[in-house]
Amino acid sequence: MTHEDLELKDRLNLIETMIAEGRRTTERWGWTFVLWGVAYYVAIAWSTWGHSNLAWPVTMIVSAILTALPFSRQRHNQPETTIGRAISAVWLAMGVSLFTVLLSLGISGRYESHVFMAIIGAMLGTANATSSLILKWKLQFASALVWWALAVTACFGSETVTSIAFLAAIFFCQIVFGIYCMVAESRKARQSEAHA
Repeated sequence: MTHEDLELKDRLNLIETMIAEGRRTTERWGWTFVLWGVAYYVAIAWSTWGHSNLAWPVTMIVSAILTALPFSRQRHNQPETTIGRAISAVWLAMGVSLFTVLLSLGISGRYESHVFMAIIGAMLGTANATSSLILKWKLQFASALVWWALAVTACFGSETVTSIAFLAAIFFCQIVFGIYCMVAESRKARQSEAHA
């Protein structure tokens, strides 16, 4: 092998290591997928049965605070990677955009459930797809496809079909994916301890 071949191999190994670390970081934050999935269910139940306009903003703000607290502590304990910053930026930008648009629709009186679910589906699909493309993770891309399917269903489906699709997307893309990440992270932690 020439010097250039070795250098290229080292760079590819570095990229693969960074991608693997990005997946491990996402797995470590799997609980946030579950948290937000449960938060969506709480907001849906509260707004449906409690008929409260505060359900979504209050639930989302509380969830954001619950997410930010451990995030701010963990940043000091572990070095930050370029891929980690990219993934964090994608999700932070999506969260701020989603909150801004949906809050504005609610305040302006232009809120409509099909539009609401189409926006959520499109934005969560985009964030999951971007993360999956950066991390080369097919499972997360499957989540993006489910969210995009919700966006399309919200544009063409009845209220009942769209609501069922929304509840299913939350379950599979937030709860199940989050639990999968948590289990994978736990398994890898046990393997690391066994090797140590």
